[in-house]
Amino acid sequence: MFTLPSSVGRVQTRGPSKPVWKRAVFEGNTIRRLLSRPESNFNLVHFGHLPVPLSLPIPFTLTVHDMRSMQEARTSRLSRVIAHRLHRSAIQRAACVITVSDTVAADVIRYFGIEPARIRVVPNAADHVEVLPRDVRHDAPILHVGHVERHKNLELLIRAISVDPNLPPLTLAGAPKGNEQNRLMMLAAELGVEGRVSFLGRFDDRQLPTLYAQAACVALPSTMEGFGIVALEAQRAGVPLCVSGAGALTEVAGSHIPHFASDDPVGCAKAIQAALAIPSSLLEEDRDRATRFTWSESAERLCEAWRAAANHGDSRHT
Repeated sequence: MFTLPSSVGRVQTRGPSKPVWKRAVFEGNTIRRLLSRPESNFNLVHFGHLPVPLSLPIPFTLTVHDMRSMQEARTSRLSRVIAHRLHRSAIQRAACVITVSDTVAADVIRYFGIEPARIRVVPNAADHVEVLPRDVRHDAPILHVGHVERHKNLELLIRAISVDPNLPPLTLAGAPKGNEQNRLMMLAAELGVEGRVSFLGRFDDRQLPTLYAQAACVALPSTMEGFGIVALEAQRAGVPLCVSGAGALTEVAGSHIPHFASDDPVGCAKAIQAALAIPSSLLEEDRDRATRFTWSESAERLCEAWRAAANHGDSRHT
């Protein structure tokens, strides 16, 4: 938590988080009431998620973090159709669409055919995580940071250590979602590697610097990522990294990073071995590159997008 500057006001609301349609109705009514107050002097609304209310008296911007709701193979066809319609409606009406990567920007253009000039890329950053000196011991693990859920594709890491007994043990750090952790524990037992897989579960953010400092490498096997903030965190911490070729991971980490197909355990095992062999000079170059991503720079780019959208909206309403 941090103290808001005097230039920022906070409006407290109480509404349901689920189901989505109830949240959408509540948020839409709340925003319209707020904008209709006589003392209101807003000239732009920003949405960080869907859905967006159908009618607003002023321009709005929208951040699209990923296209998971339309690309996830396990999502029902009906859910994908609904997600496509919600995205299309909001994106077509937005004064500006903000994406976190060029990969997502290209997806937005491909799916909805909007002009590239209406998109601003505002990347995430990783300078929120303290960097500690590396402390790699003989039993240092392969580390994955993130929720234990299906699209993270953690099954691939378990299969990778099963095909290569020379790989380090695996630590999965993140809160379990649904039954995924139990499924992965059963898979590890079936493959005979249950003793080499640890589930850390939900952890305190203050533990993260130590997790990175003590990791042999970080492996990210996701089937889709709109950005991949863990990749930047690992590189800033000087940790060897390998990633799947899915989504924006190679865009964020760099195409030179060892990477693998998200359905290839043998290729994943080879990429982990390659990551473990990355020389310190290259790790330092990756650290320097990752350090250039800062939240202050991202905030400034976001504000620039807002200013441009507000000015454009003013010109359209005159």
